[in-house]
Amino acid sequence: MNVDSLTQFIENDRVKTDAESFETYGKDWTKHIAINPIAIVFPKTTKEVISLVNWARQNKVALVPSGGRTGLSGAATASNREIVVSFEKMNRILNFNEFDQCVTVEPGVITETLQNYAKDKGLLFPVDFASRGSSQIGGNIATNAGGINVVRYGLIRQWVTSLEVVTGEGKVMQLNKSLVKNASGYDLRQLFIGSEGTLGFITQAEIAFTRPPENPTVLLFAVPELDGVMKIYHAFKKRFSLLAFEMFTDVAKNYVMRHTGQGEPLEESTPYYVIIEIDNTSETEIEAAMEIFESSMENGWLVDGTVSQSAQQSQDLWRLREDITEATSAWEPYKNDVSVRISKVPEFLTSVDQVLKSEYPDFETVWFGHIGDGNLHINILKPANLTSEEFIKSCHRVDEILFEKIESFGGSVSAEHGVGLTKKPYLHHTRSPEEITYMKAIKAIFDPDGIMNPGKIFD
Repeated sequence: MNVDSLTQFIENDRVKTDAESFETYGKDWTKHIAINPIAIVFPKTTKEVISLVNWARQNKVALVPSGGRTGLSGAATASNREIVVSFEKMNRILNFNEFDQCVTVEPGVITETLQNYAKDKGLLFPVDFASRGSSQIGGNIATNAGGINVVRYGLIRQWVTSLEVVTGEGKVMQLNKSLVKNASGYDLRQLFIGSEGTLGFITQAEIAFTRPPENPTVLLFAVPELDGVMKIYHAFKKRFSLLAFEMFTDVAKNYVMRHTGQGEPLEESTPYYVIIEIDNTSETEIEAAMEIFESSMENGWLVDGTVSQSAQQSQDLWRLREDITEATSAWEPYKNDVSVRISKVPEFLTSVDQVLKSEYPDFETVWFGHIGDGNLHINILKPANLTSEEFIKSCHRVDEILFEKIESFGGSVSAEHGVGLTKKPYLHHTRSPEEITYMKAIKAIFDPDGIMNPGKIFD
């Protein structure tokens, strides 16, 4: 395929065909998928995106969207002679509506940039996760990103008030126009949120802000038994509107400590740790938290704990949870992120723990989770004596066991990383045949030529 004709509507220096660009932009954080793009393009305007889609239809070339490339499901991977469409140059914050507390952005705006912009306005963009410094808003929307604040603020779909999209037919659509109430039929905006670029490309979004918490305070607890995690959660949930409730293991903590040089956060070491964030608006609030801490100690649910006394201490405690992915990346972790209903978390945690111990006896497992929203992350680290191929084969063998168990709990094989390529073989454990058939029919309407991120989610 000769891609020179792309320069008819995109400047020559924004069309890359060199090996270094392919390696940088042809994949996301998924480690084990071969890449094979034919070009990387960097549009700057919606008009250029329209021209690109029309060109791709005429030339029967597939397009793969690329944001910050922090995904973990292969959704932004070009492995079959596609053109990668990077949105990093569509990175402007266009307009702030002070009355509606909404901001219009292009898809390449970095998550942390938007968070800081909201902070400067005295407001909060509450979607937050460890990759905030490199992930982009368009990718966040395309995967319906979650993160550490879901227990209070929900997924990103709760904060997207309007979308401008270019469909697989090259048509521009303005979806919802930031109406708070709009009972005029199907909300097509919600179809594009979480669609992983398979229906079209997001070229603008309007995002709502909210008021920030007044005095967020972080608590870290050492938990000796797995069932104590949920007992602590229920105790705090009854009293507080939690900002976050996360869990990680001592294995995860130790990797972070070695990576960052941090010391032990508590005197007591235990197999499990819980990190909680609450609004500390008065002495009454912290007193209530201490009462729960003391009763949890008496019941044996925890054996040690600490409360942040400053913003820096809060940040240091959060690093124990947020730096896990970076701290384990050198071990080529095989990742799963799964979810069940919150009420089923205790039984699910125990069941998964048994699977991991019986099926991965020779592998080191690092797991952690957004327990407050039923989401568990499982990272299996590759032993030095195995090749990547041998390691992946072993992990795939256990996937079926794990996903069948998830299906029995009515859960999801992907809580927040999307389906992409890696979870595609297991989609049937979460979606019924009827659902998959309807999803394929929806894609065919928006993308009749099958050029928009083909092969992702389903074939």
